Amino acid sequence: MDPAGQHVTDTGTAGVITRPPLLFLGALLIGFLLDRLLRLPFPVPGIDLVLWIIGGPVILIGLALAAVGIRNFSRAATPVRSIKPTRALVTTGIHGRTRNPIYLGMFIIYGGIGVAAQSSWTLILTLPLALTIRYGVVAREEAYLARRFGDAYRDYQARVRRWL
Repeated sequence: MDPAGQHVTDTGTAGVITRPPLLFLGALLIGFLLDRLLRLPFPVPGIDLVLWIIGGPVILIGLALAAVGIRNFSRAATPVRSIKPTRALVTTGIHGRTRNPIYLGMFIIYGGIGVAAQSSWTLILTLPLALTIRYGVVAREEAYLARRFGDAYRDYQARVRRWL
């Protein structure tokens, strides 16, 4: 039993392909590099300041969402880093509305940076990044949490959407 009284059957880790922030950072750097090597027109022409006025608040919203998700994990005394065993199943607060608020926040930050920087390649790379996060990270975490917390996690999955 874990500290919250939930039955624990797996004490390993999720075995994700790499730390998710590294995936986001890598996609961002590749997008910026491709912008330098093979510049594409930005799909929404506009004044730099206007795009920063749009992208800036989007970045802040993403930061706030990720921070609330991290704080929720901290309050439950469970590690955020997926390379450490999960100590508790967090299902309240922001996790009662989305199972992946930290990753969702990272996607919002990523999109805001793409808009603010007028980086077409960064926005194009959103789809491969989303597939990598979905199958290389989230799917592995979900399988791990189902092994670790059993029916409690499956009930949570049935109640709360993965993203929105």
